[in-house]
Amino acid sequence: MLSARNRMRRSTEFDATVKYGIRAVQPNIVVHVRRAGDDEPGEAPHVGLIIPKRVGTAVERHRVARRLRHVARDMVDDLDPRDRVVIRALPSSRQVSSARFEQQLRRGLRRACELAGTDR
Repeated sequence: MLSARNRMRRSTEFDATVKYGIRAVQPNIVVHVRRAGDDEPGEAPHVGLIIPKRVGTAVERHRVARRLRHVARDMVDDLDPRDRVVIRALPSSRQVSSARFEQQLRRGLRRACELAGTDR
């Protein structure tokens, strides 16, 4: 489970990250990464999840969300305190294992950081 200080809660944060962040597409997820500016406080990195109804029933969506939160929790320590990350699950994600999610999230974060020209 992600700690409360690392959860993205405001829709404005989600919107800004998706709209202005760097996008890295993976087979089962899309990773959006944005580094907050100097005018925004950055005590800890924030991670948000988007699990659309196309993923499946409520039970399947919650299962995917739990797996993604678990995988993201392990990677929060590698992020800069100003980083904002949104993970969007694709419909095929309901059949993916946690290990596969971890590989795809690591690859997506690495790719987004390379495109942005920042270090992780």
